[in-house]
Amino acid sequence: MKYKKLLTGLSACVFITISAILLANIEFIFLGFTWIDSIILSILLGTAIHTIWKIPPCWLPGVQFAAKWPLEIAIVLLGASTSITAIVDAGLAMVGAVMTVVVMTLSAGYGIGRMLGLPRRVAILVACGNAICGNSAIAAAAPVIGAKGEEVTASITFTAALGIPVVVLLPLTFPLLHLTQWQYGVIAGMVLYAVPQVLAATIPIGQASAEIGILVKLIRVLMLGPVIACLGLMRGRAGGQAGARAVPVPWCVIGFAVLMTARSLNLVPEALLSPLSHLSSGLTNLSMAALGLSVNLRTVLSSGGRVLAAGGLSLITLAALSATAVALLSAP
Repeated sequence: MKYKKLLTGLSACVFITISAILLANIEFIFLGFTWIDSIILSILLGTAIHTIWKIPPCWLPGVQFAAKWPLEIAIVLLGASTSITAIVDAGLAMVGAVMTVVVMTLSAGYGIGRMLGLPRRVAILVACGNAICGNSAIAAAAPVIGAKGEEVTASITFTAALGIPVVVLLPLTFPLLHLTQWQYGVIAGMVLYAVPQVLAATIPIGQASAEIGILVKLIRVLMLGPVIACLGLMRGRAGGQAGARAVPVPWCVIGFAVLMTARSLNLVPEALLSPLSHLSSGLTNLSMAALGLSVNLRTVLSSGGRVLAAGGLSLITLAALSATAVALLSAP
């Protein structure tokens, strides 16, 4: 009975995914190339459906399932295409660059928020979400700084409003800016809020771009623990209570690391690499359809303008810092 509740929403996501793939193929037939990849089309179609037509409540369980589990499996499978050598090749310079960009973006984001008149806690949440990993960073930071429910909701708004347009538009800059796959992947990993968004924006460009993008994004995610701990210490909760809570590592990140290690030790047969890559891409496509169905643009656009402005300006700052870092780093 539990699985039957998932069927309607999951079927809708599958239908959107198939439609997006067909549209991408039609693009290729008429244009000779795919201008907007099926992954991006899945997001756009899902968002359009939810914005134009309120989705039935019976869809929600299946949509929520499709937005989470297929994507986490896709992240794990991507580990088969990445080796520890890639991390070694990235070197301490890459790690240092990502950490520096995160710290500078946090400071700039908080300053921009306060300059625009945002309350201190909202400014902190927006800065954390923009610099590290969107909703996850906001959710982790909120209890540490004592944020209220409405402050969390307002802060999460900008990740929904800005995340999808960036995912859609970023791949279009690849040919315009004459970037290499490595350069594009680094920028995507530094700019986008979540691992799924990095996957959606880099897979259409190429496997090499996806690999370095995910690597950079995971380095950013690892900054969440130290940042939350610092926020807790700065707040200095009364009564001797701990200022920060433990931030669990997602199982998909652990699975990614395990499969990446197996790949590095040549425990994954070469014949499986291509099928696993295609399966990872397909599952990502399905989850992007679910992500689109979770977003109502009318609701997003009716939210607070100052929060969106702060998020937008912080995002521009992050992009500028990321581009600078890429210019200073040397591709392996």
